[in-house]
Amino acid sequence: MKKHLNITITGRVQGVGFRFFVKSLATKFNLSGFVKNQINGSVYLEIEGDTPNIEEFLVKIKQGPRNAKVQDFKIEEVKIKNFASFEILR
Repeated sequence: MKKHLNITITGRVQGVGFRFFVKSLATKFNLSGFVKNQINGSVYLEIEGDTPNIEEFLVKIKQGPRNAKVQDFKIEEVKIKNFASFEILR
């Protein structure tokens, strides 16, 4: 079963390669959507794919890349948007 999540991550998540880390995990777990930095210093992403893949993805991004420090993690499940790929947005 597929699902779509909107996720906001706060902490030391900008300037540490977090978006590229998210994209590599999305590719690894065959997920689609996008990730982008927010003006307030957080990272926002929308991700969709098979539920087991999303669950594994979530475990990994909560750890973050080496220099990141995830403080808070907000998840909202919404309607599928059928993204074709995963992109890093500016």
